[in-house]
Amino acid sequence: MDDNNLIYKKLFRAKPHVFISKNHPLSNKKEITLDELDNYPYLSFEQGNHNSFYFSEEILSTVRRNKNIRVRDRATLFNLLIGLNGYTVSSGVLDEGLNGEDIISVPLNNDDYMDVIAIMHKNVLLSEMGQFYLESINKYCE
Repeated sequence: MDDNNLIYKKLFRAKPHVFISKNHPLSNKKEITLDELDNYPYLSFEQGNHNSFYFSEEILSTVRRNKNIRVRDRATLFNLLIGLNGYTVSSGVLDEGLNGEDIISVPLNNDDYMDVIAIMHKNVLLSEMGQFYLESINKYCE
């Protein structure tokens, strides 16, 4: 980041959550463990071949899983969550207006956390729209 004059701003800290279908067999649980997810396909984003580990979007991406499906877009991921009783692990922030009512977020029983950050160029002022975006995220996550 230093080599490219990048800075970051921490937006919030989140406990990992499992995104699953509202009809998933585990959807009635208050928390879900990784062991309970063993028999279900894990869905993650394909990040390419070059340094893909460093660009992983998902927390716990190095955990070995019995079934792993890599996708390239969010719509496909959410359709497979529903159709295959799959899951992914994320921040827990889920907008029903954007993603519909069929996907729910359930806390993962785990001690890890994730910091959600915004990365910006050190020498470039954030546009009015960029400032509005960051303010909106802060309000949404309060």
